[in-house]
Formats: sequence, C-alpha cells, structure tokens
Amino acid sequence: MSDSGGSKKKSVGFAPQPFASARRPSGPAKSAVHLTSSDGLIVVSAFLPVHVTRSDDGEWSADWDYEALLSMQTHLRVTRVGTVKWRGWHGNVGGGESSESGVPVDERHKVEAALRPFNCVPVWVPTSLFGEMYNGFCKGVLWPILHNGASVYSSPAGVNGGGSNSGSDGQQRQTDEPYDSTFAEYSMDDVAQGPIHGDGGREGELWAAFTAVNRYFKDVVIQCFNEGDLIWIHGFHLMILPSFLTRHISMAKIGIFFHTPFPSSEIFRTLWCREDLLRGMLNADQVGFHLFEYARHFLTCCRRLLGLNYGMFPDSSGGHNLAIDTNGRHVSVTSIHAGVEPPVLNQVLVHPSTIERVESIRSQFRGKVIFAAIDRMESLKGIPLKLIALERFLQRCPEWAGKIVLIQVGISAFERGEDYTKTRDEVLSMVANINERWPGTVQFQECAESEMRLQQRMALLRAADVVMVTTIRDGLNLIPLEFTMAHLDALRERSGEGGGERRRRGLCILSEFSSCTRVMRGAIHVNPWKISEIATAFYQALTMSEAERMRRVGIASEFVTRVTTQRWALAVMLDLKGVQKNEVRYSGAGLGLGFRLLGMDSGFDPLDANSVARAYRSSMSRLILLDYGGTILANDNLDGLHRYQFVKKIRPPSVPKERLIATLKELCSDKRNCVFVVSGKERHSLTKTLCHIPNLGLAAEHGMFVSWPTSKVGGKRRWDTLVPNQDQSWRSIAITIMEVYTSRTHGSYIEETEMKVLWQYRDADPEFGYLQSRELEDHLSNVLRGFSVDILHGGVEEGGYVEVRPKGVNKGVVAMHIIKHLGTISEGRKQLEFALAMGDDHCDEPMLSVMRQIGRRAAEERVAKKGGPALAPLPATIAQVDVSSCDDYVSHNLQCFTSTVGKKPTAAANYVNDVDDVHELLESLVKVTTRETVHSGFYSVVDLKSMSGELGLPGPTLKPVLSMGELHSSNSGFDDQPHQVRVSTNLDEFLGTMEPIDDDEEDIFF
Repeated sequence: MSDSGGSKKKSVGFAPQPFASARRPSGPAKSAVHLTSSDGLIVVSAFLPVHVTRSDDGEWSADWDYEALLSMQTHLRVTRVGTVKWRGWHGNVGGGESSESGVPVDERHKVEAALRPFNCVPVWVPTSLFGEMYNGFCKGVLWPILHNGASVYSSPAGVNGGGSNSGSDGQQRQTDEPYDSTFAEYSMDDVAQGPIHGDGGREGELWAAFTAVNRYFKDVVIQCFNEGDLIWIHGFHLMILPSFLTRHISMAKIGIFFHTPFPSSEIFRTLWCREDLLRGMLNADQVGFHLFEYARHFLTCCRRLLGLNYGMFPDSSGGHNLAIDTNGRHVSVTSIHAGVEPPVLNQVLVHPSTIERVESIRSQFRGKVIFAAIDRMESLKGIPLKLIALERFLQRCPEWAGKIVLIQVGISAFERGEDYTKTRDEVLSMVANINERWPGTVQFQECAESEMRLQQRMALLRAADVVMVTTIRDGLNLIPLEFTMAHLDALRERSGEGGGERRRRGLCILSEFSSCTRVMRGAIHVNPWKISEIATAFYQALTMSEAERMRRVGIASEFVTRVTTQRWALAVMLDLKGVQKNEVRYSGAGLGLGFRLLGMDSGFDPLDANSVARAYRSSMSRLILLDYGGTILANDNLDGLHRYQFVKKIRPPSVPKERLIATLKELCSDKRNCVFVVSGKERHSLTKTLCHIPNLGLAAEHGMFVSWPTSKVGGKRRWDTLVPNQDQSWRSIAITIMEVYTSRTHGSYIEETEMKVLWQYRDADPEFGYLQSRELEDHLSNVLRGFSVDILHGGVEEGGYVEVRPKGVNKGVVAMHIIKHLGTISEGRKQLEFALAMGDDHCDEPMLSVMRQIGRRAAEERVAKKGGPALAPLPATIAQVDVSSCDDYVSHNLQCFTSTVGKKPTAAANYVNDVDDVHELLESLVKVTTRETVHSGFYSVVDLKSMSGELGLPGPTLKPVLSMGELHSSNSGFDDQPHQVRVSTNLDEFLGTMEPIDDDEEDIFF
C-alpha cells in the first residue's frame, strides 16, 4: 500500500528493505549492493505473464496474468521476454497460418503493439517447433527426470507418442490410444533407439527442437539487452540459454532459477545430454532453487559428472556465498523459496463473484467438513494415494461417513500422454468405488487449466476447511500458501473479532515431498507413500483441538505474510547483482554446447608468435623451458584407464615423433640457447626418448633430478639431485598407510616413482574418494612429521591424488636453479635476455609463476630506469615467490614469455590452443635461427629498418642504408665498400634469394 501524495519513494524497486532479522550476516562490508530504479532487468520465461485476447474485429488486447509468479510490478526497468500463449501455441492442432496455429503472422505486429505498454517482448517461434520442445522434450524427457521418475522399462512421454505431434497428418495423437507394448519391447532391445540412448531417432529430433527454441530466445534477449542489465532466466525449458547468451554478451550478469525439483545425480546421469545441460546452467552466474535439497542435488551432479568443486567463497560484501568453482569462475547457488502476493489475493477474495462462489459451495455441502485438492492429472501428484487413504479412513472411522466431502479438481495434463490417460482412468475408477460405498463422499471434476485460474481457485480454497497436497515429487506449489492466505481471518475468530460461521478451518495436509513443506511448518506433514499416515491425517484434522489448530494456522501464516513474491525476487536479484563479474576478464572456449565461460586475468591473450620471434631474434642468451606430456607431446593421461595402464606398465607411453626431435635438435644446436624439458616423468623414461638429442637439458620428476646439457648422445646421462635425498625410510611408511586406504577405497591405487609416492583416487567415487584423501592427508601429515617431505593434495579437478615427495621440489624451484647455473653450462654466457616457459597442467604452474615473476622484476627495472608509469600488479591468483636470488643472472632487458596449453585459468600470461601450436611456435624459432645462419652476410632494407629500430643492435655492425639514387650513382663510393655485407636494392631482389615461405612465416620475419 502506498499513497500517491507526499509519500517517501522506495529506494529499492521490488519491495521495502527486509527486516534486520532477515538480513544475512556479513563480515567487514566493502560496498552494499542496492537495486534502484535505474537498474535494468530482463526476465526470460517460456511464456509471457500476460493474457492476450482478440476481438471479433481483429483487435488485440493484453492484461496481466496475476496468477503468474513473474507478473509482479516493480520500480525497476523490467523487460519481459517469452512466447505468447494463444490457441494452437503447442502446434498440435490447426495448420497453415490459421488462428489455431498460434498468432497469425500478419497480426503479430498488433500483438507486439498490445504488449508494448507492459514492456513485454514476444519470441515468435514456429508453433510446431515449440510444441516439439515443450511437449516433447521438456514434458516428455526432462520432466520425469527432474522429478526422479526415470525408468528404463517404458518410453518417456512425448518420445514414442503420447503428447507429441507425431504422425504423417501432423495432428495430435489421441491420448487414449492404447499403448503399443510390442514397440516398447523392441525399442528396449535395440541399442540404436533414441528413446533410451539419445543417439538419434525421436529423441534426437526433440533435442534439436530444444536447442533451436533456445536460440530463438537468445536472439530476442540480445536485442533487448542494454549494458549493465541483469538477465533472469526462469524454468528448465531454457537450461542451455546461458550458453548461447555468454557467447555474445559475456559481461552480462545472468541468473537462472528453477521452479521444479532437481534430481539426484544417479537419476540425472541417465540423460544422454547431461553434460550439455549442466554446462548450460553453469554458464550463468547464479543458479537458484526453491529448496536447498534441490540445490544440493545440483551441486552433487556438478561434482560427480563434471568433476567440479563447490564450497563457500567470499563475495563482494565481505561475506561468503555457496558457489561452484568452474574454469576460474564462481557460479553462485541460491535456495530461496518464493511466496505469494497478499494484496493480489486479498483483492480476489473480496471480489463479489468470489464471495458468491464461496457461498454456493458452502451451501451445497452445508454441515460437512470440506477437504479440497487441486492437482494436475499425472502420477506425480499422488491423487490415487489420497483416495486410497480416504477409503481406509472411512473403513476405520465409519462414523465420519456423510460428514466429510473431498472436492478433488483434476487439471487435464494432455502433454503427459499415457501417464495422463492412466491416471485419469485410475482416478475415475476409484472415485466411483468410493461413492458407490459412501455416496457423495468424493466430488471429482476434471477441467482445463484455463477453467481453474486464480479466481476460481481462491473461491474453492476459501470455501474449503482443509486443503490436501499429496504429491510424490513436486517443485513450486503455491496452493498451500494461497489456502493459508484465504483463511488468515481464522486467527481473529478466537478472540471473537471475526463474524459469521464458526468453522474448524485453515489446516493443510501437506506431502513432505512438496517444496513448501520446509516453509509451511504449521501443516500436517505426511509421507504420501505411507497410506496410514494420510488416513491418520484425515482423523487428526477432524479431531484436532481448537488451540492446536489455531497454533498451526498462526505458524503457517508467519511465512506467507513475511516472504512475498517481491521479497523473494529482491533477495535473488541482490545476489545476482552482487556477482563479482567486472573484476575478472571473461572469455569463451569450446564449440557448440561445449562452450564454456572462463574467468581469466586481464590481458590473458593468445601467445603472439611474432612477438616471441622478434624477442628471440634480438637476444644473445636464451632459456626455453618445456613441459613434456601435454605440451610438446600429446597427453597420455586423458582418462583414468590410460593413466592406470601407464602406471602399471600395461600400456607403453607415447614417444616424440621425428619432426619434434628434429626441431629440438635445431634449437639445441644454437649456442645462444639453453633448452630444458622439465617433466614429471622418471629419469629412465626421459632418457629413453630424448637422450639422443645433443645439448638438451632434462629435469625429471618435477625437477628432483637434473641432467645438464651435454654434447654426448646415447648411453647413460649424469644426473644431479635438486635436494639431498638420502633418507628414504619414509617411503615404506607412506606406502603401508596408503595400502590401507587403497583396500578401503574402490578405484584407488598407488603409484610409485623413484622420488615420490602417490595415492591416486581419480577412478574412485568422487565424494568418497575425496573424503578418504583428506583423511589420508591428515594421517600422513601426523606420521611423517619428522621427515623432510611435502604432502600434497592436488589434481582434484582431474580426479585427485595425495602425493608424498622430498621437501622443496617443484618445477618453480628447478627453473630458478637452472637460471643460476646458466653460466656453468656455457662459459662466457651473458645474462639471460630471453625466456620461454610452457606447460599444460597444475604441476607446471610453479614454473610458470616463477618465470612470470622473474620477467616482471626485469620489466619493473626497465620502467624504473626510464621513469615510466608503474606496471599493473600481477593477478592475485599467482602465488608470490621470492625470486630476487636470480637478479644477478637476468638482464634488465629480459623478454619473458609464459604460456599454458589450452585456454584455462593459469599463472601464465598467455596461452596456446594445443600441442600443435607449441610445435609451430618452436619450428618458427628454428626458422629464425636458420635465416640468421644462411643469410648472415645479407641484409635487406626491411631488415635494416627492423633490426636497427626494434632490436637496438649497435650501428657499426651494419652498413648505413643508402638511398636509391646513391645505389645507382657511380660516384657513390659503393664499390669501395667491403663485399662481406651486401644491401639489396629492392625488396623483390631480397626475396628472390630466399626460398618460398608461407604468409604466416612472413609475418614472423617482417
């Protein structure tokens, strides 16, 4: 309620500020998040929350659908996007452009004009396509899965008939058509059938329709989007929409809210498209559910199916939020139950038509206790369970026969196909049996959803004394909340304030599987699968004392009056606006529905091969550090099976190809280069594959063993140890402890190398394996406290392991060790001027981090000498290491390049896409060296310009560039110049002396 005069304007659009008791506790606040009238919001749902009507003369009008959750009015700049629900929207009836096939194309502009005052933008989807998506995929495939209803013994509704618009004539299949058990039997036996495996057939078509409709929505949302707008997506119909949106508006803050349950991982994993759906949701910044139970299932699915971690992460306000850590991003997960709008419901309750309808129902069943239930006609709603319980109650308490009546309203659910037909037949049969024995006990009425809107529903709920919800699995169900609102005045009857008929009303019998069971604490909670509990609930509702009933009604009313729809939306929107998205740079990776949004540090770009080549060419002392598997060689650890086979020596490892060997030989042949392969593999493995490359340095087992470059090839190499490794007694202790955990954790195994011992649990159950690993880590830490070892818990994203290795060994330490000993490798070597470090996984991060910090110190020294502006700080994700001990070995002109293989969060400054890109980069460096060797006495005009301007070489080493006139003048003195260095007269002459090169290579040299 608000007055239009001099009332104070609300500072927040959705609702007044919550009470202090409802605020979330916070730590040291950084900046409060507020929603003001200047904030923009795009609300996306399958259907617009409006009713459209068409007059006889072809004029269209619209009005709010106040029953819809998203029809609430706000002070924000809200744009609503969705489809228009008009006759034939499902594409099952009518044809052509008739009014029975959605809004006619030539009248769409009229509908858009009618919706414009409501800030609603329609999405025009072909009705047949939308019907395939909605009735076929959403209701036929996703709906049973989301409600934990997966079954391998029957075809999902909408896939092999029921509810889909299949058939050559394009008409809707009749819902009472007998089920073809023969076809079902064949479809179960044939592994190529789509209904089970999703690799084609009918489900393939439905999946294509689902993705196509989401693309239609994507186009409209992008058209409506303004910079800074929040995007709030609703419903499982648009699960993959965030994937499409983030490709085009990656900086938009996107939230998706589910109004259905979310299944356990064991159910959800039966979907063939499970990864695509989960990644679609994770491309949003916030995922919301009405209950934490549903959120917990979602978190578990992400952990078990995608290997992601979740926990409490700090937010921008100094508090912590539950979130999933994925690709350098934190996807917030919220669980806030929605409410109802009391002003809207009160207006409906006092409407004359509602009052008249209430009196009609009460007079029809005068003197009886009215139980009311409004359910969709599908098995999930548990109508048969309710009727069985009623029958049992009357059998045990026959004195109540004729004193109670159950008004059961069934909403037709044609989209459920065979499930609807079966449920309807079963309900009709049971109603007939009960009424035959106890006449008039059950009043059953089936109607369309349009015939049981808010006004009709509130009239029935107001007339009823008790409402029943016996669903076996349910998402958002507002009927108990609406019933409580309809009977708030019952609280005044106790003090005599309320007039009229005194009734024992206001009680809810509520299934514990309904979402609102957590917030409706005053209801009588029942397990619908236990018939005796429901029968007892009938008796309890009829015989409950007045004090107990009033106490329950008061408790139920507490939530209904406190948490409104606006309060719910405000809480979700504040969390979405508080997402820290502007502080991190985001980029995309992957193709199709495998696209994912990555949180990257600012400036994280692909490695520029031209910049590397120029720096390489101008330097006289170079260091190249390369990881082995996954960087210069395809990764052998693609999955758990390969990893296990390599560890147990069942499968031979991959070996470098001749092309890579030749490239490494060329790089090592340049005396200005020091090339090291730094690997986690054992010494014998590296020696076997790389020992025949002269002047190649090797570092095995993450740098524990170092073999310095030598011109000798073949045979045994000399290895130094990075740290003393004399006491090996800890190994037997660690292995003994690990064996205990291996026997208790299926799928785990022990990996031993010369230096370290690992307990791998990547093949174990993710949850149990992680718990066991934490226990093992604590156990080893206590037992090995007296030994000089490090106990590491890493690779959780890849499955996870616990490793015990000598203290102070990692690739970062060995990188610093190599830099400090460059002078001993080659006498007279100058300070390091060029460095390139490349790796691909978490084991390489210490090396990439150290090298990046060494390069940063050199860059800061250059800036300090020139007096330029200070450099931006390194990302906070980089672990700070003291690298000052390398200062004496590094030139202040050092050009350092760090790169990871694959686009992912990393300590490196840049990335390359794959191993092939690494090979191309190394080959380009070889060509730079080759050019310098072959054309050492030949410089073009372009060479002189680039080398004098970019490389800063001393002038006396090159002859001055002559003008074209001087070149052709006999008196120019050109002939008197020495002939060791010759300057070409034009670019064509210079290029003519070189073998043909590719355009990409040309970029490197020019």
